[in-house]
Amino acid sequence: MATPALFSLSFEQLVAAIGQVHAELASQASRAVNTSLTLRNWLIGCYISEYELWGADRARYGDKIIELLSERLMQAGVSRSDARELR
Repeated sequence: MATPALFSLSFEQLVAAIGQVHAELASQASRAVNTSLTLRNWLIGCYISEYELWGADRARYGDKIIELLSERLMQAGVSRSDARELR
């Protein structure tokens, strides 16, 4: 959609133009956030998996690793880090 010259815009065209810019850029921001969250979650899963396989002190934690990790991450302020999310 072509952007009309700013000096010839009616009030309704101004409202429509701002609405269009908002909708498009909000959509782009949402896609960027979704991509970043997907990457974040994949990396967290990768770190947990590698730790469970190769971590030097993994035997100390045994089956409680997810619960303990969740507790520590929540204390550190990491959002969406409850045990269910980490599994």
